[in-house]
Amino acid sequence: MEFLSNLVIETIRLLGYPGVFILMTLESVNIPIPSEVVMPFSGFLALQGTFNFWAVAFAGTLGNVAGSLLSYYLAEWIVSIRNKYSFLRVILSEKHLEKTNEWFRKYGAFSIFFGRVVPVIRTFISLPAGIGKMNVVKFTSLTLLGSLIWSVFLTYVGLFLGSNWDIIGSYFRQADYVIVALIVVAALYFVLKRKKSQAQG
Repeated sequence: MEFLSNLVIETIRLLGYPGVFILMTLESVNIPIPSEVVMPFSGFLALQGTFNFWAVAFAGTLGNVAGSLLSYYLAEWIVSIRNKYSFLRVILSEKHLEKTNEWFRKYGAFSIFFGRVVPVIRTFISLPAGIGKMNVVKFTSLTLLGSLIWSVFLTYVGLFLGSNWDIIGSYFRQADYVIVALIVVAALYFVLKRKKSQAQG
């Protein structure tokens, strides 16, 4: 985490707004770049007059949208080639794909918008959206709105905290641990439930 934080800070110092855009793009293509470092540090630089607040927020938002679309189309491509590889047919069975499609038709808007402001989930939510073939215009619009809220919030945190901008990172890391634990528990529950139903069948 310390290495990533230092890498983020040096990238922003070296590249400026394009650095913010690149880092937030990478975060949205499932690379663990911490947005809670990228945006608050940039907000701190805005406080110093090095950056403009809204330029930072928009750079982060556009980076999220670009990375999310890359992730979305990556997932869609994986689905398109799944018949060529047996392990993909197992992971992405027709039954799973149908359920994912149905789920995104019913709850896609809520999950994309809400997922954009939740640590961990926001990084990976584009993958199931691509697998579920959610309408790309709707996906992009909700991603833009959710990412803008997230970027403005974190940039303002850095502006508000000033030189203590990095305090927020520890709170988000604790939230990350809780969310990951909940995801693991939920995954184990569904795996055990599936095995039980198969055994009964």
